[in-house]
Amino acid sequence: MTQSEYFLLPWYAKIFKTVVNGIKSFILGIVNFFKNLPKNVSAFFRKLGSGFKNFGRTFAQGGLRTKLSYFIMGAGNLFRGQIIRGLLFLASEAAYIWYMVKSGAACIAGLRTLGTVQRGWYFDEELGIDVMRENGDNSMLILLYGILALFITAVFIVLYLNNISSAAEAEKLSKAGAKLPKFKDDLAALLDGKFHKTLLTFPIAGILVFTIIPLIYMILLAFTNYDKDHQVPANLFTWVGLDNFKTMLGANSVLSQTFWPVLGWTLIWAVFATFLNYVLGIVLAMLINKKGIKFKAFYRTLFVLAIAVPQFVSLLVMKNMLAEAGPVNVLLMELNLIDSPLPFFTDPTWARVTVILVNLWIGIPYTMLITSGILMNIPEDLYEAARIDGASPFVMFTKITMPYVLFVTTPYLITQFIGNINNFNVIYFLTGGTPATLDYYQAGKTDLLVTWLYKLTVNSRDYCYASTIGILVFIICSVISLITFRNSQSYNNEEAFQ
Repeated sequence: MTQSEYFLLPWYAKIFKTVVNGIKSFILGIVNFFKNLPKNVSAFFRKLGSGFKNFGRTFAQGGLRTKLSYFIMGAGNLFRGQIIRGLLFLASEAAYIWYMVKSGAACIAGLRTLGTVQRGWYFDEELGIDVMRENGDNSMLILLYGILALFITAVFIVLYLNNISSAAEAEKLSKAGAKLPKFKDDLAALLDGKFHKTLLTFPIAGILVFTIIPLIYMILLAFTNYDKDHQVPANLFTWVGLDNFKTMLGANSVLSQTFWPVLGWTLIWAVFATFLNYVLGIVLAMLINKKGIKFKAFYRTLFVLAIAVPQFVSLLVMKNMLAEAGPVNVLLMELNLIDSPLPFFTDPTWARVTVILVNLWIGIPYTMLITSGILMNIPEDLYEAARIDGASPFVMFTKITMPYVLFVTTPYLITQFIGNINNFNVIYFLTGGTPATLDYYQAGKTDLLVTWLYKLTVNSRDYCYASTIGILVFIICSVISLITFRNSQSYNNEEAFQ
């Protein structure tokens, strides 16, 4: 279809065409992702092989002191006068060997079984009675210490490779007759040319210790049977491979019969919560920015008050107002508009519609603020030219305003969609996932995947299933966000509106 043919279509046909093209682009993006996956994996292994090749080449072409650095860290620096740098490398190797001999190797070996000696009562054949075993294994600590040992090993490997690189660089400078940098030169460089590395060292270390390691721990729980029947320290848990994913995604378990309906509602919620807030926020911003409207700053301030009030306060107030005996139902019955309280939170359909509508109150002002600045920066010449050509306000909105706003706000829109998939506050504080149902396992009719994950963790202590859901949510969010953004004009044609 040509551009002129598209322009002649009625407005509803244009919307339908846009939706169809969007779905096609999304499906094509998924196909291209899996189509390019083997090529990307192959490129990764080629780079890995190139690294090993360079590693071997450095050993083959290096001198005796460089070769010695492959076995004694820091030797290439120590024997060339870089004493402190060489001693630091040597100390790191000695510390790693001491740690591995003392406990590191045992921690890594423990990852294989996650413990074999269970605490509790057992029959002692020598005594002929049941006795209590108090010093059993703790699977949770074994997993955590094993991950920590692997992390320390990874850090050591980085230091080891840095030691090889430093020895090779020192040999290169020596052959060129150049002066080798001393330790004070290294410190000066860290405060000058490499100052960015100095500043980033502590934040990156904090992220690794307090974010990456716990995240890896939580991910690995999805491959264990750590649930309510395998609670530590009284019981052990072990590896079960992909069994939790099969249970969650299969069709013959109560968990799968809960996962798919909750996933469907999560996506429906994310679509409505994102696009209703987005469209209505744009409309509100256009109304406020319209020529002839007075007190624009006052109206913006009025709507921003919904943001100024903490979200959980607004949600709890709304929950009380819409309760069965709340002010809204009482007022409607006093006015004889209804005979019985409206089931805002007791009927599944009413509850889902209610959370979507309440979310508008706290979501629209954000979009209004963002699009207000964008609308004020659209060149007025575009609108003047459209009016001269006889364009209607609707045509100007669909051809000028909406494309411009959508181009600028596409990253925000994607972020909001992913954020609404994981929107814990609205559901938890407003409905708590209710109304409850016996058809689901530990979930209610308004529960999202993230709130169901929370209940599995806190209420039933099914940590392995909660971790499985977390991984699936991450996969869904990453695929949607990456494919959508890479197929957007904001990514492919970033200079179009400059």
